[in-house]
Amino acid sequence: MKPIRSIKRWEENQLNTFYYFIGSLIFGSLLALAVLYLSAYMLKMKGDIVFFFLLAVPSSATVFAALTLFRLASEAEHNKAKQSHQILEIARKTLPYLRKGLNFESASEVVKIIHGDTDVIAVSITDRKTVLGFHGVGGDHHLVGKPILTRATKEAIETDTTRVLASKAEIGCPMVNCRLKAAIVVPLEKTGKAVGTLKFYYDNPKKLTESKIAVVEGLAQLLSTQIELSELDRQKELAFHAELRALQAQINPHFLFNTLNTIIAFVRTDPQKARKLLIQFSDFFRKSLEWKDGFITLAQELDYVATYLVLEKARFGDRLDISFDIDNEAQKCILPALTVQPLVENAVKHGFCEDRPLGISIIARLNETDMYITVVDDGCGICEEELDQVLKFGYGKGSGVGLSNVNERLRSLYGEDYRVTLESTEGDGTHVHLKIPISRSKEGHEA
Repeated sequence: MKPIRSIKRWEENQLNTFYYFIGSLIFGSLLALAVLYLSAYMLKMKGDIVFFFLLAVPSSATVFAALTLFRLASEAEHNKAKQSHQILEIARKTLPYLRKGLNFESASEVVKIIHGDTDVIAVSITDRKTVLGFHGVGGDHHLVGKPILTRATKEAIETDTTRVLASKAEIGCPMVNCRLKAAIVVPLEKTGKAVGTLKFYYDNPKKLTESKIAVVEGLAQLLSTQIELSELDRQKELAFHAELRALQAQINPHFLFNTLNTIIAFVRTDPQKARKLLIQFSDFFRKSLEWKDGFITLAQELDYVATYLVLEKARFGDRLDISFDIDNEAQKCILPALTVQPLVENAVKHGFCEDRPLGISIIARLNETDMYITVVDDGCGICEEELDQVLKFGYGKGSGVGLSNVNERLRSLYGEDYRVTLESTEGDGTHVHLKIPISRSKEGHEA
């Protein structure tokens, strides 16, 4: 946003400063005249009183002038602090809305907040072509959803420059009785480009002071930052869904091959079981593709895990033993789709020892703020040298996408405290831990 180079108006503080200066000058002049008069009179007298007056009176004038300057400086700092507080308070209130992006819904809420916290008679937000939000005087004809009519607003967007409109003609409203007679138009930016405007309206051009312009420009800069954050959130969400789609598409070819071979074998020996397995097989893929929003309940995730394990159980029989130990309340909690299943698949894929069956336990517990999920197997374990490498993309057998994808998605969504952690002893099994902040489904109680 390019700042205004010059504005032919006095700011309130400048005007006050001018008045205080003139008052100090007049008072100092009167003191000086008094000093000259008294000096002339005292010259006729003898004694120290002449010397006293010649020093005391000018000193008093100097002290008064110093106190006046201190008062001016203090008031200027107070006004700046008050102005900054006003901008930050509005930014705080509008943050939850603009983080959703610059649209009709967010603009509608933001203009209401700004109108309530400032002395404007109306406030408006636009994108590059359309009025997204308007609140205040003139709302009956400055309609949301209509194209931008004001030429100055279009110029503010095109030039990325603040515009000050000091007359009704400059605003360009076609309504004869419109009370909007002055306005400040400041561009809203994203990635260094004007994507809309913030407009403050007044009923008197005399209210177009530099302090008010500074408030609008400061607020527009913070709102622009919030719009930038919304874009980052959107890109983050797109990346998350891209990762989910990649994980959904990454069907282990060995799992497909082995499952189909198992079903084919049952077609000859137990057709009824083969039919049930085919239904489970199709259900497994259907569920993996229907989670478009990327988040499901733990109950849904465990249902998907159970379907997967039915197929693996058909292959391994008694060599695979599964148990679930899940808190009832935990089943309502929300987590990213395909979070637990890759951990279970990894245990089946890498945990089997030749001389004994494999037992897998899935455990879920809650505390006040987080859900803890652990997948435990009593398989062959991981040697200490490899333990730190397991979560790196592409490490080990296969593509290595499952565990690393889950780990990176959790870190990206929730922060560094939420990630996949492993404990393992070679020959004695592996514990894989997840920590996810509690967020319950609509059917449950809000966290």
